[in-house]
Amino acid sequence: MLAELYIENIAVIQKATIRFQEGFHAFTGETGAGKTILISAINAVLGARTYREIIRTGETRAVVTALFTELSPEISEKITALGYPVEEGQILVQREIELDGRGSCKIDGRPATVGVLREVSSLLIDIHGQHDNQELLSAERHLLFLDNFGDYGEELSRYRAAYEEWESCRAKLERLEMNESTRLQRLDTLEFQIKEIESAHLEVGEDEELEQQKKRIRNSEKITETLGRIYELLQGDDESTSGVMDALEELSGCLDSASEFLPEMGDYNAKISDAYYALEDLQNEVRNTLEDSDFDPRMLDEIESRLDTIYRLKKKYGGSVEEVLSYYEKISEECEELSRSDQMIEELKIRHETLKKTAMEEAKRLTEKRLSAARQFTGRVEEELRFLDMAGVVLRISRTEKPLSPNGRDEMEFLISTNAGEEPRPLAKIASGGELARIMLAIKNVLAEKDDIGTIIFDEVDTGVSGRAAQKIGVKLAEAARHRQVICVTHLAPVAAQASHHYKIYKTVEEGRTYTKVEELSEENRVRELARIMVGETITENALASARELMKEAKY
Repeated sequence: MLAELYIENIAVIQKATIRFQEGFHAFTGETGAGKTILISAINAVLGARTYREIIRTGETRAVVTALFTELSPEISEKITALGYPVEEGQILVQREIELDGRGSCKIDGRPATVGVLREVSSLLIDIHGQHDNQELLSAERHLLFLDNFGDYGEELSRYRAAYEEWESCRAKLERLEMNESTRLQRLDTLEFQIKEIESAHLEVGEDEELEQQKKRIRNSEKITETLGRIYELLQGDDESTSGVMDALEELSGCLDSASEFLPEMGDYNAKISDAYYALEDLQNEVRNTLEDSDFDPRMLDEIESRLDTIYRLKKKYGGSVEEVLSYYEKISEECEELSRSDQMIEELKIRHETLKKTAMEEAKRLTEKRLSAARQFTGRVEEELRFLDMAGVVLRISRTEKPLSPNGRDEMEFLISTNAGEEPRPLAKIASGGELARIMLAIKNVLAEKDDIGTIIFDEVDTGVSGRAAQKIGVKLAEAARHRQVICVTHLAPVAAQASHHYKIYKTVEEGRTYTKVEELSEENRVRELARIMVGETITENALASARELMKEAKY
């Protein structure tokens, strides 16, 4: 569950720490007090897109931190699999937004991308806003709701694997069945490219080695002069000047003599011997290099010609020799396919039909599972809706068959009748705003039975609802909070009255600046806030009495 939320410099919230518990939490406040800001902050820490305009005026950065505790072993295992081990069943996520457009995300203090933050957060919180009700108006989303409800994940995975294999075969077959003229043109191009690359006899690392050789030849005079001077310093000349090697021999003899009287000098003699042998190796290496080096300027033309060939191939087929050779492998395979396309086409046609038959069979099994789940789903949602004062509601799911697709052959659409005796019709055509809110709440409650997300947030999902229906929504949210943490931003007193924890969001003005604050209400302050919601700022004794009655009837 969400245990603590820390908000800093988000819009008019300078600093706020909200501690949560188990159960149903209601947030209320006047219009414009900052309820939307609270949801924006939560969305930010969940990895939603943010804008620098969200940062409080005069500040350079904003921070939102959320602490989640009591994570289930299943959720902990999934988060650990993403690379963030969960310790003691809790995890801390943080989002920082900076004015210059930069920002950072952290999970338990370790850096994370926004994508990873979003993936982790999706396991912890399900947030539902007013705009989500509009998803019900899109028939494309209805299948997703049903798939989230149904216990046929294995069948869906099996179908998708079969579909992907069939689709891959179909694409390959289409490529081979291109018209003959196009095939021959492509084959001619591929054969030319293959021959061009083959004739170059490329080797990985060859260009770097040639560049080094070119550098040596261009600097051959300087190299020879330098090596000659090194040899002369080591060996000396043949006349009067002795070299370093002779000096070391003489120095070694002197140290031998001195060590007869000064034993500590013997230690230095060993070091001189090591130095002598090391320089002797250097002398031999320099002599051999001078004797074997062939800095023939004519080789430079050959090297540059070879490098030109390699550069031209890299420019045409890849940025490196490795990429050119990889491209060669790819076009060789394609060329082989095109060369024997007639035979391959026949083979692929047979395979294509086999794979299509398999996909169709898997699609049929998936459809059967979906239709069975649809009956259970509509029944469960109808039960929820009847409780939410939609007594005569009838919900059906219409299936239309379509060609094979990544999601099967099923096109599902919710049909609803809100009045007895009327035929169910597409949801988008008849449901009002208040009905959409209750239908979505019912669906969310039914789907909640299928996941183990610890926290669900509702942002004014009761819009367009009032009276008895509002009270029923509050009761339903309270019931849901028995199994998971529920957080709801509401403008209805009957909903807020059902909460086990009630927070008020309000604005203050201090020294000419506006601040939004969040306060958990005591029992008496809850009564006054409920009364304010019902009648406005002028609170009467009757309003207070009604508020107390609401709280008395509540089930929290």
